Amino acid sequence: MPNWNRFVEIIQANQRFLLTSHIRPDCDALGSELAMAAVLESLGKDVMIVNGQATPPSYRFLDPQSKLKELGAEVSMEQLEDREVLIVLDTTAWAQLGPMGDVLRATSAKKIVLDHHVSGDDIGAEEFKDTTAEATGRLVIEAADALGVEITREIALPAFAALTTDTGWFRFASATGKTHRLAARLLDAGVKSDELYEQLYQQDTLARLQLVGRTMARTKTELNGRLIHTAIERSDFEATGAHRSDSEDVINLTLAVSSTEAAVIFVEQPTGGFKISFRSRTDLDCSRLAQQFGGGGHKKAAGAFLDEPLESARAKVLDAVRQAMQ
Repeated sequence: MPNWNRFVEIIQANQRFLLTSHIRPDCDALGSELAMAAVLESLGKDVMIVNGQATPPSYRFLDPQSKLKELGAEVSMEQLEDREVLIVLDTTAWAQLGPMGDVLRATSAKKIVLDHHVSGDDIGAEEFKDTTAEATGRLVIEAADALGVEITREIALPAFAALTTDTGWFRFASATGKTHRLAARLLDAGVKSDELYEQLYQQDTLARLQLVGRTMARTKTELNGRLIHTAIERSDFEATGAHRSDSEDVINLTLAVSSTEAAVIFVEQPTGGFKISFRSRTDLDCSRLAQQFGGGGHKKAAGAFLDEPLESARAKVLDAVRQAMQ
């Protein structure tokens, strides 16, 4: 469990904070950043949130005050030089930090991490990590409690978004009674779950539906239906007009196929190469699979990146998955 007394010491001793998370940010990353920023600001701290990539359009509703900034586009490295503490949320992997990795390497600020992932690198930070937590958003609330901060709606809403999305709206095995008790607390703080669900899951565009259709059409199964896999290429985004963020959660649709135990999706990136996502409904360890390709994550869900053409990436990855499923 994280040493929250030590965390409180660091927060109390400093004034200027920088928050960041991984590239291709999801709701746990963004929600944890926004919730932590609100916690620190309630204590009168000077807080900046800067990521290596822009916030996906589908998640911008979480940030009505436009606190989330993109390095290079909205904030320069020079503007971050006065930060005393750099908090990394929801990752400890150099590869996932993207351009913000350069900031971590160059900064003289104290570096700390709040994360719940099993795998990661030594990024020279003091870690407040709990791999049993279902979302980094939980750790933010625990940190707020340690600091004696009241959980307001401004804190609760992004934290609830982090909690619900990383548990598949409480569908995943990581969701426990403890998860629901935390969710109830955040609801009591003013979160309206129906409104949040609508914003997250009922704002699809025709472009996303067409992207999903093209992706599902090329889905294939192996090992008597136990393994399912598909791919999204750059041409799919171009043909449909879909955003990059529209590919998120598409892999979970494949798990709806009966008898499926594991799923893999390859998503081509704008600058080339493929992001690979793994999902498991059995004891298959996705994090170990991802680690073989320089990635990481959780046992049931993990990801990696290969800077290779689709055919070679697919051959390597699927061969590793087949061996792991024997």
